[in-house]
Amino acid sequence: MSGGSVQHAPIRGRWGFGFTWVRLVLFALGALGVLAITYRLIFGLGVATNLNDDWPWGLWVWWDVLTGVALAGGGYSTVLVVNFLGRERYRHIERAACLTSLIGYLLVCGGLGLDLGRWFNAWRPLVSWGYHSVMFELFICVSGYTIVQVIEFLYVFDERLPLPRIVRTVLSKIYVPVLIVGVVLPFLHQSALGSLYVIAKGRLDPLWWSMLLPLFFLVSSFYVGPAMVTVENFLSAHAQGRRPPIDVLSGMVRFAGKLMTWYLVLRVGDLAVRGILPRVWEGSVQSQLLLLEVVVGVAVPAALFLVRSTRRQPFWLATGGALAVLGVALGRANVVFTAMADSAHGATYVPSLVELAVTVGLISIGILAYLFVVENFPILTKEEAAEATSHVVERTMLPAPLRPRPSYAASARPRPAARPSRGRRAEVRVRRSPPSG
Repeated sequence: MSGGSVQHAPIRGRWGFGFTWVRLVLFALGALGVLAITYRLIFGLGVATNLNDDWPWGLWVWWDVLTGVALAGGGYSTVLVVNFLGRERYRHIERAACLTSLIGYLLVCGGLGLDLGRWFNAWRPLVSWGYHSVMFELFICVSGYTIVQVIEFLYVFDERLPLPRIVRTVLSKIYVPVLIVGVVLPFLHQSALGSLYVIAKGRLDPLWWSMLLPLFFLVSSFYVGPAMVTVENFLSAHAQGRRPPIDVLSGMVRFAGKLMTWYLVLRVGDLAVRGILPRVWEGSVQSQLLLLEVVVGVAVPAALFLVRSTRRQPFWLATGGALAVLGVALGRANVVFTAMADSAHGATYVPSLVELAVTVGLISIGILAYLFVVENFPILTKEEAAEATSHVVERTMLPAPLRPRPSYAASARPRPAARPSRGRRAEVRVRRSPPSG
């Protein structure tokens, strides 16, 4: 995440993190999530969740793992476009995209650990290598890519808190290899997530099962990257009182729109070749959800991204990004829930309160972490940071009982001049009286 020719700066000159009422709510939800995580770790999956033998994977696998990994794909796709394809115009949003990706992968690692029955054995794949296991590949690639992103962030960390000279020397020598590994690893584990369901051929609905599932997962993670970066930029710009870089974002989503078009053609062609295409129009719940996923989540945002007049308008640009993100989330939900419903032997699954609290808590912690890093580390460009500084300082506050009282000097009404005492008035009159003759 070298800045290149772009100069970055933190929003705050001094270390700090102000609180608004929204941030206080997020903090409370994060604390609730920590309590729920503690409960799950102590009492186990059977007590804390509604998972069973018919529904072994639920909310955490769908959102915290499958969807989280896909939405965090904005990091590797942006690094690939900027550093390997030479598109320098996108460099000034590279750090924000990589920060979102880093936080997302840290939360994914947390979700993976929570979804393990015996979480205290999570270290065993390091010493017991299952060469032919898809789960082993996921463990190695996800954990390895997370470590790579931490190393990439050290370059940003060094700009605010200088590292020891020997560490800076090592970082300067491994910069290119780290970039290469950081682009290769996501290609492996993004596709491996689809491979998990390729081996579930007997249980997955034919509308979603395909030998091309690894390719579908990989391509969707790549095109949702610019869409997620767009959504993140609009939300953070609104929270920080600055304008999102419309020109840069419109260029990125144009590339995503082309990739979404190829994905749509490949998806429809796969259904046709396997003879499943007529089922799309049968009117069942499965077919309707598939149409919603493909039309609203892929075709509509692709059209918005490819038309120049719409992708340059902030409303349609943000709408297209949100639809693409929701489309990928719905696609992952269809694979985890909809496609598995018929093979669940009539069993149902509704997430428990602990599962919901953990997911909402992790999301809240991720948002707070993003806000803290952006305010205190050089993530934004100098122009964006300067534009956001006054807004962030004005909006952030302490709770009302702890807010310092304004000084009288800052009040709009000026302090009235003090009236001179009686002796002082007499002295003034004496001084102003004419001398006696």
